[in-house]
Amino acid sequence: MSEGLFNFVIGWTLMFAPLLFTDRKRDRYKSSLDVLWGLQMFLTNTFLIPYMAIRLNEADADSRPSKLSPLGSVMTNGAAVVGLIGGAVCVFSAIWALYGRMDGEFGNITDRWQFLPWLIGENLQNVEKSKVGVVSYLRFIPVVGLVAYLLFLNLADQ
Repeated sequence: MSEGLFNFVIGWTLMFAPLLFTDRKRDRYKSSLDVLWGLQMFLTNTFLIPYMAIRLNEADADSRPSKLSPLGSVMTNGAAVVGLIGGAVCVFSAIWALYGRMDGEFGNITDRWQFLPWLIGENLQNVEKSKVGVVSYLRFIPVVGLVAYLLFLNLADQ
């Protein structure tokens, strides 16, 4: 279970990058999103806690959308590929978490079940207009919603 969940988080964190770089409230975070995502990816998701708190603040009156960094551009322009790769890693990891090493004493499927978090709802305006309904529905399904968001991300408005 631990192996599966560890790799699941890696896949999810990879997929989270385009969402982070297209977040409509990203400019409230005054530090580097590249560094934040790098710390999240290679150390722990705990680094998202301050970002999630800061994005709840009111926007500055003179705040304008910042230009994406090279990493942000790669992640958003390749959002569909990132979504498919990250989604595949997550699916394989979830299967491994539930069924891997069943010959050991790691518990049955019921013992292994975990709730997986999601975050997409406030950024539906970044999705292609014709796909908002689908993504709005799928966002409640962990990983599936994030994959849908990345596949239907509208980069023309970024």
